[in-house]
Amino acid sequence: MLKNIPALLGPDLLYALRAMGHGDEIAIVDANFPAEYLGPEVMRLYGIPATDALDAILTVMPLDEFVDEAAFGMAVVGDPERREPIYGLFEEIITRHEPGQGFSRLERFAFYERARSCVAIVQTGETRLYGNIILKKGIIRPAD
Repeated sequence: MLKNIPALLGPDLLYALRAMGHGDEIAIVDANFPAEYLGPEVMRLYGIPATDALDAILTVMPLDEFVDEAAFGMAVVGDPERREPIYGLFEEIITRHEPGQGFSRLERFAFYERARSCVAIVQTGETRLYGNIILKKGIIRPAD
């Protein structure tokens, strides 16, 4: 165990987060997501909600402030304007850790395609539909 690091961030996930550079992306996905054959390494957080994983990851990883959008969910198939309840929870967590950052949505297959280029895919036990989010890593500014 380490101080000030959420316990659900195991050594493999911490390594991936630390190894990521500015602009690299990581996906946090639900239990239904077809993660295994997209290409990136899959890290599993069985039984953990996607919202808990997002909260833990944003405790240690900044979002990219040099782009218009640094957090992307998956839009509802056939109704892209519909807002799933989990979207509001994602936005709340993002705002708590990264004030001023937004949350946008990508069409299902565009989300899959973007996930293919992620550093890793964190598959959670999330059962709420559309519990998927991609995060673009930002920078840590030097102390003054």
